[in-house]
Amino acid sequence: MSTTEGMQRRLREAGLRVTRPRVAVLAAVADHPHADAGELLAAAREQLPDVSHQAVYDSLHTLTAAGLVRCIQPSGATARYETRVGDNHHHLVCRSCGAIVDVDCEVGEAPCLTPADDHGYAVDEAEIVYWGLCPECRATTTE
Repeated sequence: MSTTEGMQRRLREAGLRVTRPRVAVLAAVADHPHADAGELLAAAREQLPDVSHQAVYDSLHTLTAAGLVRCIQPSGATARYETRVGDNHHHLVCRSCGAIVDVDCEVGEAPCLTPADDHGYAVDEAEIVYWGLCPECRATTTE
């Protein structure tokens, strides 16, 4: 669980104005990694009952632009948000239930930042999504 003071500090360190919706949304993302905007709205409303849809969407946009939140959107899925930023980790996505879990790079520090041909780009992030069935869905398909 994240503290309000910690969320306020993170906002200030990112050069953002501290607002109640931003604090509520940042705390919701920290407490519910890989949640979509609707789930984050519900979570933010637990802390701030009168927060609007627009305030949540605006906060998500601002927090993402400031680098406090990462937006991921696996193919065919809605955008999801997490506070784990800056470490170039990847994701496993269940094809059946949609569960998402973090996966660290296998070898060294961000080995996937070295493409066979970078075509002159300065690569600073790689996004890899592994697809499959989670253990719970695998168990129900074999029963």
